Amino acid sequence: MNTADDFDHLGLNISPDIDTVMYTLAGCVNAETGWGRRDETWSFMAATEALGGETWFRLGDRDLAVHVERTRWLRAGETLSDVTRHLTRAFGVASEILPMCDEPVATIVETSEGSLAFQEYFVARQCRPQLISYRFKGAEGAWLRPEVAARIATARVILLGPSNPFVSIAPILAVPGLLDALKARRVPLVAVSPIIGGEAIKGPAAKMMRELGLECSSAGVAEFYGDLLDGFVIDNADARLAGSIAASRLLIADTVMAAEGAAARLAKDVLAFACRLAE
Repeated sequence: MNTADDFDHLGLNISPDIDTVMYTLAGCVNAETGWGRRDETWSFMAATEALGGETWFRLGDRDLAVHVERTRWLRAGETLSDVTRHLTRAFGVASEILPMCDEPVATIVETSEGSLAFQEYFVARQCRPQLISYRFKGAEGAWLRPEVAARIATARVILLGPSNPFVSIAPILAVPGLLDALKARRVPLVAVSPIIGGEAIKGPAAKMMRELGLECSSAGVAEFYGDLLDGFVIDNADARLAGSIAASRLLIADTVMAAEGAAARLAKDVLAFACRLAE
């Protein structure tokens, strides 16, 4: 899991990506927003606003309990991996959620308005400033967790979802040793393009590609991943680009996950595609 989005806010340790995946697997994610918990209440935010506090990053009351417990455990000396294990068990999640590392790494976005921490750029400023470059502060001091290395070494296939390649996948690849572990794999690695018809269904990936001077298309995403890919998944709308995508094998499918059950269907199709490559 990407933890370069993690940050300290209102005295609490926030791990947005970990929590969204955990809530989704636990069946309690807010389906309308794609983040936070279902049937949330907002008394804490209302009280914070009344006191003149910061409210640009929304923390619901139920969500707040997770951040309080994470912060308490981390201050007691537990690692982020240990804390994540505690939380997933408490939510009844059987799947293993592994942070990319236990050391703090922060995505810093260089913009036309100066350096911004990722959550300030993404949430507070809604990606409005022009992107110039990005970096991952602290990545050079991070360590590849043995559990992560072991899962890569024993995986049947490796899948990269349609996440933002620059600020969701690249921070993970920046952890020393992780990219080498992926390159040494003996199983297929398949990625799903987050760009459809030159635009991102969700998030700033398309805007970032344009401002970085990259081709804003599925072909541009495939070029970004380069020879890391064994297979690549693009949407039906981009079928015409198949000949220009430098990936050894392509799956052309419906990758829009708007309808109920669409995410499960896409996951099943992508997994089956990757397993065929492994044969």
